[in-house]
Parts: sequence; structure tokens; C-alpha cells
Amino acid sequence: MFSSQDEWDRGYADGRRYRQLSDSERALLTTHVPAPDTRRALDVGCGVGELAAHLAGLGYAVDAVDWSETALAEARTRHGEAARWLRLDVEGDDWEPLHADGYDVITLRFVAAFLNARDRTLHALGQRLRPGGALVVITPLAADTPAERRGIALDEDELAALHNRWHSAERHDTEGLAFLVLRGPHRSQSTAQDAPPGAGTQAAPSSPGASRP
Repeated sequence: MFSSQDEWDRGYADGRRYRQLSDSERALLTTHVPAPDTRRALDVGCGVGELAAHLAGLGYAVDAVDWSETALAEARTRHGEAARWLRLDVEGDDWEPLHADGYDVITLRFVAAFLNARDRTLHALGQRLRPGGALVVITPLAADTPAERRGIALDEDELAALHNRWHSAERHDTEGLAFLVLRGPHRSQSTAQDAPPGAGTQAAPSSPGASRP
């Protein structure tokens, strides 16, 4: 599992990718986070931009962040102005480039397992949701992931911990993935120390090299 920006850049340069967005994931996004007018989305750990471009196609104005400039360069080439492409380490950089008025949906696909401070980072992202907004976590299931790739997946205990930190949590399983729709982070956890490094008073995205090998 990659753990540094240089490793992610080399991985992308060598052609490593996560699997493509499936039809079932697209259907779940359409069902659970449809995009009315003036809706804004944030894709954390956008990689080469497939999910961000799909969100744009649903009608969202999209900010897409990743800490790999190699991935972002490919996303810009493939998808042009479908999103605002931002190089950002969600756990280390200032979130000032993000929209201060928040987002209606924040997505993390194949990202959560790579977060060093998962609970704090997801909670901080939840604070950037607009009223009624949703944090969507799409992750491989550990039980369906080969042992040598276990680092990209979450197990049932980790998924349960995510559920317990939100007022509303829906889970849908599809093709070896858990698709979580989380709304309303518990306020009792909203303390200054919960903010990930670099967040300041802003909220933000990206992931330590989140993409799709």
C-alpha cells in the first residue's frame, strides 16, 4: 500500500489504477445523492477523475482533490473542465482552497482505508456538509479482498465504527464493495483536536494518495 506522495506519483506513472466505476455504483449515486440545481460536490482522492467527471455529469459543480500531481494531470487531460482539479493532502494541507460555504455531497472512493486519522478526517469533512448533505464512502470489503491487498479495504468492525459516528448511516453492498451514505456527524465529537492537521477552520478533501490502483 502506498504511503507517500512520491509513491503515488510513481504508481500512477507506472499505470496502476483502481477498478473503474461500476454501473451499480453509478445507480446508487443517482438514487441516494441526486443533484438538484446549484448543488456542489467534493471528490476526495479523485485520482484520474472518473468519479468526479461522473458527478459533474449528474449536475454537480465539482471540486476534485488528490495529492498526486501525476493523477491530476491525467484527470485534466481526460476530463478537461468537468471539475476544479486541486492538489491537496487532506490530512496535511490547509483546506483554504475549498469552498467555505460547503458541499452537498462529499465522496471518498477507495480512500478511507488510506487515511491515517480516519475518524478525525471524516468528521471534519462532515462539518463541511451543507444541511441535508451526505458523505459517501465507497470501499472494498476486507472479507472479499485478497490478503496481499488488505490495506485498501475496511473490515466489519471498521465499517461499524463509521456507522456509529453519524446520525444517519445507510449501507449498500455491491460487487465486493460497501457503499455508505452518512449524514449528520455526531456533534459530541466536534472538538478542536478532531480536526486533521492543516484543516484550520476550513474543511477539506483528498486523501493520502487516494485514487484507484
